Amino acid sequence: MRTWGPLTAVCLGSFMLLLDVTIAIVALPDMARALHASLSDLQWVIDGYALALAALLLGVGAAADILGRRRVHVAGVVLFAVASLLCGLAPGPGMLVAARALQGVGAAAMLATTLPLLGSAYQGRQRSAALGVWGAVSGSAAAVGPVLGGLLTEGPGWRWIFFVNLPVSVASVWLTLRVVPESRGPRGMTVDWAGTVAFACFAGATTYGVVRAGADGWTSAVPAGSFVLAALSLLAFVLVERRVAHPLLDLSLLRKPAFVGVMAGALAFNGVAFGVLAYVSIWSQTVLGMSPVHGGLVLLPLTGASVVVAILGGRLLHGVPAWLTIGGGLLLIGSGSCCQAVLDAGTSWTALVPGLVLVGIGTGLVAPAIAGAALAAVPAERAGMAGGAVNTARQLGYALGVAVFGTVLTSRMQDTLSHDAAHTLAGGGAGALRGALSEQTLRAAFASGLNSASVAAGVTGLIAGALVLVLVRTPRAEASGAEEPVKQQVGADLG
Repeated sequence: MRTWGPLTAVCLGSFMLLLDVTIAIVALPDMARALHASLSDLQWVIDGYALALAALLLGVGAAADILGRRRVHVAGVVLFAVASLLCGLAPGPGMLVAARALQGVGAAAMLATTLPLLGSAYQGRQRSAALGVWGAVSGSAAAVGPVLGGLLTEGPGWRWIFFVNLPVSVASVWLTLRVVPESRGPRGMTVDWAGTVAFACFAGATTYGVVRAGADGWTSAVPAGSFVLAALSLLAFVLVERRVAHPLLDLSLLRKPAFVGVMAGALAFNGVAFGVLAYVSIWSQTVLGMSPVHGGLVLLPLTGASVVVAILGGRLLHGVPAWLTIGGGLLLIGSGSCCQAVLDAGTSWTALVPGLVLVGIGTGLVAPAIAGAALAAVPAERAGMAGGAVNTARQLGYALGVAVFGTVLTSRMQDTLSHDAAHTLAGGGAGALRGALSEQTLRAAFASGLNSASVAAGVTGLIAGALVLVLVRTPRAEASGAEEPVKQQVGADLG
């Protein structure tokens, strides 16, 4: 227990928080029916969690360095458990979205302290082994999420995708308090709360503007006002970061092309790979009539391929430059997304399999390499900041991907459907429309919307992959020489 107890405790929390990124996807149609939720409500069920996680990750990590990483981690697990209970008990979409955001706050505290806790508990080869196990557990969470979500939704009901977190949280808290040592960052650190608030306002206003643009139009007052607020918040963030003693993000890092390339890749990665999946799940269940379990299995080609490639790639691609694995992986993800734009009124889910497999292969290449590439692109003393920044970019990219591709989906549907019908169909309300519209019309409209969303995701992935190939060109000798010191620094500095 002394040897692997801390790893078990940390992996329990990590698996749970990363599982909740994807587990809700398959349950969205049942949530919509039970809570009478709209499309924007469903988008916020996904985005509320991802946004809170992205917005607070760096700030909470800095606070943990001062208050104690184990203390903050345990507080995060407790908050996550309380929020999960509230999610499961939610009587309406408003409370569910609020509880999901609260879950994201707890998840930020957990994720920000994960690697520092492992770094303080293990040294040398044990640290490398622990980080490897943690990476495998984290990757498997994405694969298990849709299938487990389908099983729970079809079995005891969608609320149990949240209730299942409660016993895991109790075990995680008990084990963490028993076997994980407390650790703190260097003395004299301060928390950049002003930067945290400014970044949270920027991320939230941007995503809110995109979601509302899908319903109201891009030039309407609310989306336009949201984008203005986002621009002002971003300006405030830049001004704050240039003046504070311990910024969330050292803006001088943005002068390094390799770091900019990795951040662009991270921002695009989660959004392109996973941003359309929520709508694929709604399509497969409400239009094609699949069960939640079958709807979860539809995504298995992607998640299964990603896990297999990540495991094999760790052994077979050792020494391959990060710019090649990340850039090439993003090109595969972009190509796979474009390959999914083959649907029509008569096609079934099997038409998506080749594209999903390509996306999965690309994901298996990018996911294990992108954090290490961010660390290698900056000086060792900035490793913690770089690691936190790349995780923030990934979660923000996912939130924006769900919002942007949902807007693309409904905009294309409106070529054949009214505004209200398009949003009802995209929000899982196909059953309510079947009396007024033919099955052929509904299938054709949703298929065309998914095709457009997939193409938008694919083009984004191809552009991001090209940027990484151009910008992230660290020489092999330099990268290999920096790799081990960076690994040693991760546990001490991340957060």
